[in-house]
Amino acid sequence: MKRKGVRNSHFPAVIFLATFFVILLVGGIHTGIVTFFNENVWGMSLSGVAKTTIVICYWVLIASGFTAFTTYQIRKAYEIPMKELAKATDAVAHGDFSVYVPALHTSENMDYLDVMIMDFNKMVEELGSIETLKTDFFSNVSHEMKTPLAVIANQAQLLLVKGDLSHEQKESVQDILAYARKMSDLITNILKMNRLEKQKIQPDQEIYDVCEQFGSCLVQFEEKWEAKQIEMDIDMEDRVYVEADPSLLELVWNNLLSNAVKFTDLGGKITIKEVSDEENIMFYVTDTGCGMDKTTMNHIFDKFYQGDTSHATEGNGLGMALVLRILQLCDGDITVKSEEGVGSTFMVTLKRKKDGMHERNQ
Repeated sequence: MKRKGVRNSHFPAVIFLATFFVILLVGGIHTGIVTFFNENVWGMSLSGVAKTTIVICYWVLIASGFTAFTTYQIRKAYEIPMKELAKATDAVAHGDFSVYVPALHTSENMDYLDVMIMDFNKMVEELGSIETLKTDFFSNVSHEMKTPLAVIANQAQLLLVKGDLSHEQKESVQDILAYARKMSDLITNILKMNRLEKQKIQPDQEIYDVCEQFGSCLVQFEEKWEAKQIEMDIDMEDRVYVEADPSLLELVWNNLLSNAVKFTDLGGKITIKEVSDEENIMFYVTDTGCGMDKTTMNHIFDKFYQGDTSHATEGNGLGMALVLRILQLCDGDITVKSEEGVGSTFMVTLKRKKDGMHERNQ
């Protein structure tokens, strides 16, 4: 539906009128030049080649000027605004709802492109409001649920400690306890994600040995991988230093290792490899699990997304979203390669920190 007071054309009519008269003018000048040469007004004697060269140079000059003018108008009227809109659209697609694209004209001279930009800004504002409402809802509800879940878990634990339950009752109480803990973990992750997205968690950076930290995280999963008879192949340097928040990076390693153990079948293999150069440190976590299809890979870092539903009871779909956000805060990166039925490889890249004291002590 057409809006009142909005121009249908992005270019004002005066540009077309000016172009029309300029073309007429340059055509008239061309005729004048030819007539000037034919009449030989000033008694100049020019060869045919010279006359032709002058006419050609004239039209080259006119064509160049007209092309430059047209390019300038197209760039000013379309390319620059469209690039700004494309940049804003990409930001929104990645979850940034604070972007704003200014209109090209005042309210008295608006055209359809201005209307499109205004509609885009309104859409982003509405999306931002919805995202804020959703985030606040999750945060508030999560806080309210922590206390009753803790009570449920404690009561279930007390029932198990008493030891006077039948086998079926004991299994039921164990299920209650397991799901209470699962819900508690989910709420904890929601609150962490909420604080990370609102930047309430500021990285407390320090220089430390990241290989030592990774090794400590590995030890925590030893019982689980031994229970599944998983072969571990670990290749890391003795020490490599980063400047980051240890508590946040620990969440990254724990999530990656937890997924690797979870998705690797009985008797499978997990390969941990670390390499570094002068600038970066790369950690590779490779498993021989079920792998992922392209759809799952495209959404692996989305909140609450779980590609393999057979393991849905073991996670909550927030782990990889947390990993990505933490690495963004720590100036790092993560990529994934996967093939169905073969396995997956996650590569984490961090900036290497060269500290003089540490280097001398090696």
